[in-house]
Amino acid sequence: MDLMEEKRYALFLAAKDSDYVLKVYGGYFNVFVAAFGEEGERWDLFRVVEGDFPDFNDLHKYDGFVISGSPYDAYGNDNWILKLCFMLQTLDAMQKKVLGICFGHQVLCRALGGKVGKAYTGWDIGLRRVRIVNDLAPCSFLEDLGEIPGSLSIMECHRDEVWKVPIGAAVIGFSDKTGVEMFTIGDHILGIQGHPEYTKDILYNLIDRLLNNNSIEREFAENAKFGLEIAEPDRKCWEKICRNFLKGTL
Repeated sequence: MDLMEEKRYALFLAAKDSDYVLKVYGGYFNVFVAAFGEEGERWDLFRVVEGDFPDFNDLHKYDGFVISGSPYDAYGNDNWILKLCFMLQTLDAMQKKVLGICFGHQVLCRALGGKVGKAYTGWDIGLRRVRIVNDLAPCSFLEDLGEIPGSLSIMECHRDEVWKVPIGAAVIGFSDKTGVEMFTIGDHILGIQGHPEYTKDILYNLIDRLLNNNSIEREFAENAKFGLEIAEPDRKCWEKICRNFLKGTL
């Protein structure tokens, strides 16, 4: 009996591990693998925020890539961000599966010709209901859900947003706060503005840190926390969407 070839994925970590996530989860890498990984796979970590990238000659060895969120601006010109953009252009040309989350969603858009910038309506932190659009650009990773939901709730924490998607991209998710919550290019590119990998406690801690460094006002922080207390994100569904996308065939 032939053994199935091991699936291999890479996480491009664009943020440094917070003290809280290190203590509770052992780092963001473990959070992502718990959300998107499956038994029998290999996941490699590249701390791109620290300049740690895979060799271009090794990209073909991977079945898919995930780009994390980040406190950095996706439209910034830090050396690592520019190198990341070039690598994402290469992966697009190779038709490799690439999933971008929050900053990853934005930098993916930028790298492939779209426009990103500060959100016109300011911070979006807490739960947000995303309307799903599948009829304009049918996506197999949504169809695998069975009955495609009209909307899904997701945790968000961002001050930047996608202004314009790349040529050839389809917007498949939007909210009353953000016009581009999800976009796809073909079957190999998926950007999600929210955080399907987050647990509530991670976002609670992040809200506290933003409050303590004066990035947000106390009333705003309290409202965001209250929203998390009274409702639940559709985490299982989002995780399934991400896994279906990464594991689906091209």
